[in-house]
Amino acid sequence: MSTGNEIERERSESGTEPQIYSALLTPHRSLNRTGFLAVMLFLSVVSFATGLAFLMMGAWPVFGFFGLDVLVIWWAFKANFRTARAREEISVTASELRVRRVSHRGQVAEWTFNPLWVRLDMEVDEDFGIEHLYLISRGHQIQIARFLGPDEKASFYKGLVEALNAAKRGPTYNPIS
Repeated sequence: MSTGNEIERERSESGTEPQIYSALLTPHRSLNRTGFLAVMLFLSVVSFATGLAFLMMGAWPVFGFFGLDVLVIWWAFKANFRTARAREEISVTASELRVRRVSHRGQVAEWTFNPLWVRLDMEVDEDFGIEHLYLISRGHQIQIARFLGPDEKASFYKGLVEALNAAKRGPTYNPIS
């Protein structure tokens, strides 16, 4: 537990307010590098063996198409892994809510809101759950948490609402008794 003086000292030493909430959101990828290598090795062996069988039957062009299939699948996985570099950073302090979005190409977009004026909104499908989350403030609306699934969005929504409520209450003073 921190006293008000310790919090004030933290602010003056670091030059920033302490964070109430911070989240780093990234796209989910179920296949890691080892799994990717295993899948590509399996596909290569199966394609080579099948292509070799066609080559022995005299259908030599098929052998090249099997190699081309492996190359296209490899390219698709690499493109998928590149998009996994995207991320969204959301942080809440007593005086600001900051959203920083980095695309898979490295392009950065940043928004800063006053947590006293921001409103969190959502679109809900009765069968699917939460589809979209939005931050709305002074006529501006941005979609957040696009990478998350419905259950993850519900959990994230709950945490962000609690953080915004804490920011609206303001800093608390807890004297040592």
